[in-house]
Amino acid sequence: MGFRSFLEQLDKNGELTRIREQVSTEYEMAGIIDALNENPVYFEKVKESSIPVVAGLISSKDLIARALNTKRTQLLRKLSSAIENPLPPNVVEKGECQEIVEKDVDLTKLPIMRYTEKDGGKYIASAIAIVKDPEFGRNTCFHRLMLLDENKFVARIVEERGTDTAVKKSGGELDIAICIGNSTPVLLAAATSLPKGVDELGMASALEKTELVRCKTIDVEVPRNCEIVLEGRITKERAPEGPFLDLTGIVDKVRQQPVIEVNCITHREKPIYQTILAGRNEHKFLMGMPREPTIFTKVNKVCECKDVYVTPGGCSWLHAVVQIKKRNPDDGKKAIKAAFEGHKSLKHCVVVDDDINIYDLSKVEWAISTRFQADKDAVILPKQRGSSLDPSGDLTEGKKATTCKMGLDATVPLKKTGKGFKIEEYRKVDLSKFL
Repeated sequence: MGFRSFLEQLDKNGELTRIREQVSTEYEMAGIIDALNENPVYFEKVKESSIPVVAGLISSKDLIARALNTKRTQLLRKLSSAIENPLPPNVVEKGECQEIVEKDVDLTKLPIMRYTEKDGGKYIASAIAIVKDPEFGRNTCFHRLMLLDENKFVARIVEERGTDTAVKKSGGELDIAICIGNSTPVLLAAATSLPKGVDELGMASALEKTELVRCKTIDVEVPRNCEIVLEGRITKERAPEGPFLDLTGIVDKVRQQPVIEVNCITHREKPIYQTILAGRNEHKFLMGMPREPTIFTKVNKVCECKDVYVTPGGCSWLHAVVQIKKRNPDDGKKAIKAAFEGHKSLKHCVVVDDDINIYDLSKVEWAISTRFQADKDAVILPKQRGSSLDPSGDLTEGKKATTCKMGLDATVPLKKTGKGFKIEEYRKVDLSKFL
């Protein structure tokens, strides 16, 4: 479902909170979104801009499922199918995102937010970035953007990832399109790490028909129905980026990062600016959910995987629970190894049987307490490639992050000994007969 269609549906159903009082982008807006527990909210009057702001559209799996016209229980398989079977998006002549073209760029007119008092500046945290790799073609991802002046951002571009490698191949500079106000399929696709040469917008098109339009000043295609497009170029110039909240909710450090110079802005006639809260639910779902199908696919190659949950307690990045149908004694350990292959930044993995509700973490803990023995069922992998988001890992400057990974096989042994491994249930009764 398109960005505007979903917004209209929420509004019609009374699920969209409308804030009619004037709100500032300086801390105030972020505070309101947080106070509303990230439920969908629409800010009609913004102190610093004429453009309204919306947040909370991807703050739960239920909302995400509805935006994809599916059920929550089908999300994993729908995402997995789109990853495995991308559809090349069509490029059309005209797009709603180009109803207005502005060559006189002034980024300060956008409702760019300052989230906390520790922020290094005003940030865009919700935009997708599209570049073209000289070898592999179009690449779509996320980069947080700190505003420098009327036509420049400094972007956090993670080393050795898609944009960074494309820039290096291009001699240190590269055209980039930054899109704000996107459909949920586009957001999820941009957040997914696909093999080199596989177009993320093909995944988006598999989730929902996604058409593209060529930018006005650069050779890059963007979703035709997004709200705002910033056309620019990644330059060789560097500037301090940060501090800013990362996925863990911890303030990230300051780094020298590439500067992006914006030379054209296109947008709908009356655009709507989409934002998310860094380190909160929307950020976590965008990061963690796309890793569930990649883990699911890898585990299914070694045993029958039923479900995967990248947990919010693990920052929706570092922890996963994998549910399997166990048929062989070593299925649990094979699933652990496969899960780490399916998500390289994963730090801890728990594997459980298919009778355990992986979305009820008390049930997962029960499985660990009754089905797991550390000397037999733990898999400990020291000095592994880790995540730069994990402050407890080895984050030595100039080196790749390393960590100790651990897997817990909390599945029932096939040869059961001693007490049983099932929770005894009480007889089901019809309370209406007794009340």
